[in-house]
Amino acid sequence: MNFSTDILSLFADKWALVTAGVIDDFNTMTISWGGMGTIWNKPVATVYVKPVRYTHDFMEKNEFFTISFFSEEHRDALKLLGTRSGRDCDKVALSGLTAVPCAEDRVTFREAETTLVCRKIYAQDLDISAVPPDARRTYYSSEAPHTMYIGEIVSVLDGRQTYIVD
Repeated sequence: MNFSTDILSLFADKWALVTAGVIDDFNTMTISWGGMGTIWNKPVATVYVKPVRYTHDFMEKNEFFTISFFSEEHRDALKLLGTRSGRDCDKVALSGLTAVPCAEDRVTFREAETTLVCRKIYAQDLDISAVPPDARRTYYSSEAPHTMYIGEIVSVLDGRQTYIVD
């Protein structure tokens, strides 16, 4: 399976949803920070979630998460999903996106162009003392730093087709 993309702009320009949980109990949030690469001879995706976010709870208690990418026509839905909390409302219903099960009850969205199914293999809170001072002031003056999650990419869903990563 060949999956090609402009890796440096995929998260920042297209945004994505990171989703953890199962179809009957999940949360999702918009992300614009992340990356893909390899570590420990595994294909991986890395995402960052602040502990204050409701999705963080789901990331902590679940072994798998998905990263779903969308076309530009869904930008408003992703804006909503990045500004509303699943603690307070059914933000997926408000967004107009349709959650669907994938890869053994994991969650993606019918409207997603591509979804990475990831098994969490590492999690670490960012060390605030190692964060550059300008980033510390900009992103962490009032909240704890992000938790970095590295997930082994175990499958890629491209539309309705699933590719298993060897």
